[in-house]
Amino acid sequence: MAEQPDEEDFQAAFWNAKRALMEAHEAAFRRHGVRAGQQHILRVLWKEDCLTPGEIARRLDLTTATISKMTSRMQATGLVERRPHATDGRLVRVCLTERGRALEGAIGEEMRRVTERALGTLGPRQRQQLVRSLTEVRRNLEAAHREQQLVAG
Repeated sequence: MAEQPDEEDFQAAFWNAKRALMEAHEAAFRRHGVRAGQQHILRVLWKEDCLTPGEIARRLDLTTATISKMTSRMQATGLVERRPHATDGRLVRVCLTERGRALEGAIGEEMRRVTERALGTLGPRQRQQLVRSLTEVRRNLEAAHREQQLVAG
């Protein structure tokens, strides 16, 4: 019977994998003037351009404040621009610039390379199981967070 990893094993393995993935993304995207994390916003906008920060936040399961901060940085580097919302003067839309639009192929290729390096020694079943396991870890943590909020509230 396989031995169960203890708390320290899990925490160390997860942290080290997360850090290594972030470092690989930083190195890959830096060549294109994109910071790690920004590729997710770009991917959303490549599918549907000119969304409000709230719409982007919902699609990425992040807060609107996080998206606003990230898109401000992206605007400063010429990846996106803010435009007034057509029907609601209180809102802005985040739109790709020509530069942001032009990076779709390059960033997509960088993401494929990083993914392949990260999963290179895993077979198809192991890859599927890893994704399922990480999804389950997220669900477990979200459920525990919701329970804590109910108790505290």
